[in-house]
Amino acid sequence: MNKLYNFKSIFALILMMLAGNAFAQKDSGIFDRDMQYMRYNDQRGVNVFETTKSDTVGFDGMKVRVGADFALQMQGLSHTNTLGNLQDMHTNFNLPTANLRIDAQLADGVRVNLLTYLSSRHHNDAWVMGGYLQIDNLNFLNLNSQLADDLMDIVTIKVGQMEVNYGDQHFRRTDNAYSMGNAFIGNTIMDAFATEMAMEVYAQKNGFIGMFGMSNGALNQSVTSTGNWSVYGKLGFDKQLNDDLRVRLTGSYYHNSNLDNSNIYAGDRAGSRFYNVMVPTGDDFRSGRVNPNFTNNIDAVMLNSFVKFHGLEFFGTYENSQGMSKGESGVENAENRTWEQLAGELIYRFGSKEQFNVGARYNTAWGANAAEMGEYADGTVWSIGQQDVRQNRYELSAGWFMTRNVSLKGSYIKQTYEGYDNYLETGSTNANFAGGEFDGFMLEAAISF
Repeated sequence: MNKLYNFKSIFALILMMLAGNAFAQKDSGIFDRDMQYMRYNDQRGVNVFETTKSDTVGFDGMKVRVGADFALQMQGLSHTNTLGNLQDMHTNFNLPTANLRIDAQLADGVRVNLLTYLSSRHHNDAWVMGGYLQIDNLNFLNLNSQLADDLMDIVTIKVGQMEVNYGDQHFRRTDNAYSMGNAFIGNTIMDAFATEMAMEVYAQKNGFIGMFGMSNGALNQSVTSTGNWSVYGKLGFDKQLNDDLRVRLTGSYYHNSNLDNSNIYAGDRAGSRFYNVMVPTGDDFRSGRVNPNFTNNIDAVMLNSFVKFHGLEFFGTYENSQGMSKGESGVENAENRTWEQLAGELIYRFGSKEQFNVGARYNTAWGANAAEMGEYADGTVWSIGQQDVRQNRYELSAGWFMTRNVSLKGSYIKQTYEGYDNYLETGSTNANFAGGEFDGFMLEAAISF
């Protein structure tokens, strides 16, 4: 009975929000769903990073926008390793995923966002991913101050339990059912993504971008937390130099000397696109990724470049991250480990609305795994020191925006593992990656509105 009541409540809430949309229609009868200072989740959001300070949408009262993302993949991957212990995989469909998006224009220059995962690889039940309040002007305060107006012409403020703006790669990643901004199927091997209680202040003028952020370094909130606050920031330049050429260069930094329960390389709770790869039994929702396990402290730097000339675009990433786990921090004279990542995407978009694209991405991540020890079933103890390992991925992709809200893409993926042979003489799960490789094709259909 309670479940039925909850379902009716949610259904009624959605109906009310849809009714709110109906009150904001254009004369043509089409929903006027555009909002101020917004990155849209359809094709218009491709190659959009931070929201700009261009006020292209007028304010005519409170407005509610209800949207969603849906994605479905057919997976045809195969995998092998030295142990020969990997489970059989067959060409079939992955779990359909879905997001619910709610945005509300509360006042002139004030917008609130809420994103809920309705279905994901890691959770098949609905749960809130995060949300934020974004302020782009102070007109709602009726200050009648030219100083305040001039300041907010360049400043944006975001507050919430939200995706932290570390690096540019997260703007091009797939977020559960949202994949419109990603020309490929997978995200990067080191997938920097986290939702934390945070506040970010932006300044943008004449193409220059600056951002300073602080978060409590926690994924799950608790008043008994003993972790320190994270500080992070970004500096960069992004400008359309002429009708044909756009250039963007940014550098980002993230620091925390004593994390609570967050980890920017394990913050995605939705799961990777590569189901069951390199897993002997069951499933690991982060399969196909690297987690350096910097759960105690972290200092990370990401450098990004983006160049678009006509329909040809390049996006590059270099990342250097240092830290250690909680277990390592208790070892005398323990030193930080280092992981690095390099990724390059070359994409060509064509068609009257750039609705077609072909692309290639190379991604490699390398670094030191933590020392491990454990026991075999007979009680014999095994141990292994830090190991330098590497993972490499190649992906070729082709895509089509059937409309700005509907996309179809296909990819060939190959990922290899190097440096894991020493784990074969241990009971570590890293032994599964020795001689490891997976490859094959994937198709994905997505809808976002």
